[in-house]
Amino acid sequence: MNKKWGYFMLPLAFTLVLAGCGTAGNSAQESQPTTATTENTAGPVTVTDDHGEVKLDQPAKRVVVLEWTFAEDLIAVGVQPVGNADTADYKLWVTPDAALDASVTDVGTRAEPNLEAIAALKPDLIIETSDNTPALYDQLKAIAPTLDYNMYKDKGYDYDRMVEVFNEIAKAVGKEDQAKQVLADLDTHYDDAKEQLKTAGKEGMHYALTQAFTSQNAASLRMFTDNSVVVDTLDNIGLVNDWKSDQFEQYGFSTVGIESLSKVKDSSLLYIVQPDDDVFGAPMKNNSVWNQLDFVKEKRTYALDGTTWTFGGPISSKVLVDQVVGAVTK
Repeated sequence: MNKKWGYFMLPLAFTLVLAGCGTAGNSAQESQPTTATTENTAGPVTVTDDHGEVKLDQPAKRVVVLEWTFAEDLIAVGVQPVGNADTADYKLWVTPDAALDASVTDVGTRAEPNLEAIAALKPDLIIETSDNTPALYDQLKAIAPTLDYNMYKDKGYDYDRMVEVFNEIAKAVGKEDQAKQVLADLDTHYDDAKEQLKTAGKEGMHYALTQAFTSQNAASLRMFTDNSVVVDTLDNIGLVNDWKSDQFEQYGFSTVGIESLSKVKDSSLLYIVQPDDDVFGAPMKNNSVWNQLDFVKEKRTYALDGTTWTFGGPISSKVLVDQVVGAVTK
């Protein structure tokens, strides 16, 4: 498997999976983000995480984040963290529209953050996911108030969960109004995307979305299910996901082989692959299963950028929409 696929927001014990970023702009990013040390003068705030209520004396000014989506959420409302985990890989995968400032300190990996480095930053808030670091929650709380979100609990990381966590993080830094504007702008962007699809005759298109890579000399496909943030995002522009799993998929995708695509042969196929591991390119040239699929014969396959990130926040949802609309309407 291409080693780059190991860096996305799942439990770090479950790392042989896919990640990526998009490249399109975001209206929420038209102004230059402020830093997390920008003065906030509001009074106490109460934020809800997976453990209950967390009370802060005032909106947080110095925030350390230990998962990429939380960094993206902060940046979407114009705040830079003072510390971030796995910064080099964040820059590789997460859309440049959610770029980290050069001043942000790398605090180690998401699986093994450096507690001394975190403490040295004197944060007034830490945001983490115990899905990655279940043993560190109490140690992090000893450094600063800590918000803990397991993004895949219950029904998984779907759009509602994305918005819920985004709004709580915005509240924690005193940016609730900005968060409302980000989500309103995103809804407007969805409406615009619907119009583009309608004009192109792609309104209500049925599709299946996969991130695919080579594993053990065969194509391995991660097919996104209805409880994923990416499928929910595409629901918002009127597209219809045809991939269904026979079981609940906690992480929002099924892992299957090429033969399973026959279940969605009448759909259009949206796919994400790496340029140096295009499993739908040369390896499929003489593959009888692939070549007999209706979407192949009718040229209804659409490549998205190889670094489209599928586990992000509002900025990544906008980038995904731009990627999909661009692919199916060109």
